[in-house]
Amino acid sequence: MRIEDVSDALVRDASGLYVASGSSHVSYPSEGHAQCFQVEDHSFWFKHRNACIVAMVARYPPPGTLLDIGGGNGYVSQKLAELGHDIVLIEPGHTGALNARKARGLENVICAKVEEADFIPQSFGAVGMFDVIEHIEHDRAFLEKTARLLKPGGMLYLTVPCYGWLWSQADVDAGHFRRHTHESLRNLVCRHFEIEYISGFFQALVLPQFLLRALPYRLGMRQTKVLSDAAEHGASNGLMVRLLTRLLAREAVGIAAGRQAKIGASCLLAARYRG
Repeated sequence: MRIEDVSDALVRDASGLYVASGSSHVSYPSEGHAQCFQVEDHSFWFKHRNACIVAMVARYPPPGTLLDIGGGNGYVSQKLAELGHDIVLIEPGHTGALNARKARGLENVICAKVEEADFIPQSFGAVGMFDVIEHIEHDRAFLEKTARLLKPGGMLYLTVPCYGWLWSQADVDAGHFRRHTHESLRNLVCRHFEIEYISGFFQALVLPQFLLRALPYRLGMRQTKVLSDAAEHGASNGLMVRLLTRLLAREAVGIAAGRQAKIGASCLLAARYRG
């Protein structure tokens, strides 16, 4: 896809990014992309989420170019592009967008919000929002506008954190507005989309997240970050990380086979636009 064919509001700058004039606030910490970039390639969490996303997209493939909204450093988009999908990544944070373009080598990277890009309606075959929609306060209105970018029969892919009772300081720090249940996610998308697939994943992390994050937060205990980002994401590949990786590997296999899990610290969804 040529960006020039789907938007008159974007121009390519000297760094290779497509940009729009003006910028606005997003609910995501400004240093977040730099921190993620340091751990993504070695993180069991990012690796497993990618495996699950890839399995879902393979089972419910996009009928055209996939727009990765809030694509950050391009970790998901890079993998999907390697598998032959045509990808456009849009990310309002300059650090993330530049990492996606320069470090991950993605061709079509836009540094702007979706509203600023002013895409022509029905330009895309799919939209992906991977741990993004929980950062958007007025998520239903945003999803309505996003649906207009899809061709009839186009796909929506989502991943979100699950369960309000797992809410913790980590959600506050990340700029989340909510965590979802399967039911709340169904209600969010049902107006414009037919759900093809919905499942929990990261089942093995439900109890640890409750005990180590949510419970202390509910009890008003001051939470001090004990582990570095690298340690928390298992960069050392210790025994617990290897055990978790083995437990989680079954989930990607199940997703590839179309099996649906009722629980999980996160949820993923594939839905088709009614048009």
